[in-house]
Amino acid sequence: MRIKFDLFPGGVSKALTTSWDDGRTYDRKLVEILNQHGLKGSFHLNSGFFGNEGYISGDEVAALYEGHEISAHTRTHPFLSMTPREGIADEILTDRKALEAIAGYPVRGMSYPFGNYSDAVLSVLPALGIEYSRTVKSHGSFSLPDNLLAWHPTCHHRDMLALGKQFLEEKPRFSHMQMLYVWGHSYEFNDNDNWQELEQFAAMMGGHDDIWYATNIEIVDYLSALQGLRFSASQEMVYNPSAVEVWVSVGGEVRQIPGGATVRLG
Repeated sequence: MRIKFDLFPGGVSKALTTSWDDGRTYDRKLVEILNQHGLKGSFHLNSGFFGNEGYISGDEVAALYEGHEISAHTRTHPFLSMTPREGIADEILTDRKALEAIAGYPVRGMSYPFGNYSDAVLSVLPALGIEYSRTVKSHGSFSLPDNLLAWHPTCHHRDMLALGKQFLEEKPRFSHMQMLYVWGHSYEFNDNDNWQELEQFAAMMGGHDDIWYATNIEIVDYLSALQGLRFSASQEMVYNPSAVEVWVSVGGEVRQIPGGATVRLG
């Protein structure tokens, strides 16, 4: 029996996620464009800057990012590799507490301020409740992350149109799962006067039945649930201990495994 971990929710093989830093006021327009086309984003916020000139206020966070993910970016945006462990803990935990009070759910992800991190920083994150953190090291491919604590994106939004077109046209090789991950800052669209590129990208990428539109943490939870499946020795039965519904291929057929369920695959 040939079982493959090659499907996202709904039995599709492609996923699209976006990621935006800093919580600037231009997020308002960015979110509006994403919402119009059904795209999802993770918004990495510095709670210490709420209400400052050019930044969103804490009062608007919950409503503005509804349907997206509120994620950490540290309280005051320091270079973490130059910060003592105690300072790293304070920056992240203080940010998490402030964001969680607004979001109403645990904040479990982040992105690195300035894209700056080190092995020492990575080693601290699990103890601070961080399950993933995005870098700024774009790889230009549609591969899944090797290390969620150093999650490299596909591209900065300056390259999203070309790679988005390629993503739509490319057929998954060997039934591999493919993910397009775009990151950036909303203020860059204002500074470069190129909002039309975001509008074009969102219109091009939205509304496809064969793409799963997800936040960063939704992808983390799905991949964790997929890897957490428990198979019988014969592989004819599988138990899903998570609350997340997952899909796998069995002999080329799509099989759905509900959360908490044991399914016979034979």
